[in-house]
Amino acid sequence: MVDVASRVRPGISGIDPYQPGLTDDELKHRYGLTRVIKLNANENALGPSPLALEAIRRELETLHHYPDGSSELLREAIAAFHGVSPEAVLVGNGSDDLIKLISETFLDPGDEVVVPQPSFSQYGFGAAIMRATAVPAALRPDFTYDVEAVLAKVSPRTKLVYLCTPNNPTGTILTRRELDWLLERLPEDVLVVLDLAYNDYSQHPERVVEDARLLADARIIALHTFSKLYGLAGLRVGYGLANPEVWSFVNRVREPFNVNRVAQRAAVAALADEEHRRRSQAHAQASRAYYAKALAELGVPSVPTEANFVLAETKDAKGTVQALMAHGVMVRAGFGLPDHVRITFGTEEENAACIEALAAVLRQRG
Repeated sequence: MVDVASRVRPGISGIDPYQPGLTDDELKHRYGLTRVIKLNANENALGPSPLALEAIRRELETLHHYPDGSSELLREAIAAFHGVSPEAVLVGNGSDDLIKLISETFLDPGDEVVVPQPSFSQYGFGAAIMRATAVPAALRPDFTYDVEAVLAKVSPRTKLVYLCTPNNPTGTILTRRELDWLLERLPEDVLVVLDLAYNDYSQHPERVVEDARLLADARIIALHTFSKLYGLAGLRVGYGLANPEVWSFVNRVREPFNVNRVAQRAAVAALADEEHRRRSQAHAQASRAYYAKALAELGVPSVPTEANFVLAETKDAKGTVQALMAHGVMVRAGFGLPDHVRITFGTEEENAACIEALAAVLRQRG
């Protein structure tokens, strides 16, 4: 019998595969439910952009053709939206694809990547596949950023620093003043990857927004996704803004058709759908206020959030998740936080059902 493990590249066997959690179909089958409220994946409660759906229908007739290998039409639309050149844009099969490509381009075994703790797990995954080390930089006790702690983790081996803002799973932001402070002190050869997946949900006046001055810094890579605000999670399309020279090297490891043609056309349409964007932002703002009040009334502390989800301290997070499943409500635990669950904002009806179910779970605990 072939010893497969002995043939695997060093370091691969130590990687824990990403665990996306139960699907709604699996939950229905397990508990005999007819309806499930899915609040565990930070998806847009309003669904996809209507303009994107129209674009998808039009594109179905051309599925026998390969997509544009460079996503030129989409890159041009993104460039116009942000006021940059198309050469400053790279499109990927979701932000996960871009994180992996950045890792494959810049990391060697023994390099270090500074990541917030807690934050999105894929930053560590990107490091692990290249046998680099993810060095955690703890957030403050209130889950806000501590840029001094980030800087203290930077060493001569540091290649990348990841900063997710609003951060997943905490919903807290990095301010522009904090970022400027950090950039003034970071070595010139350290790349800073800003993951702005949820930034369009925030209206905080001090949040990081990539402007011409920030993007002029050759160390900055700003990641965006169409999975959240634009409601296209099922199509897997994200993009990054950076110095064109950065992308000139990343393109050398990118697959030639990494974004399918339906996703490209849908994303172009979604980017132009101002009404859907405005409605999605307004819904998130209303949901923040609802959960802040409802959780406080239940005696459940929560972290003030700028995203489309809230981190709630329910104690025994895994037990909370399991108990809510029996009520047909899916939320997320993990992130190295045993006392907290992350609740994605649903529709008004779904939010109310979630709070009702959580209240029942807490009463049952006594």
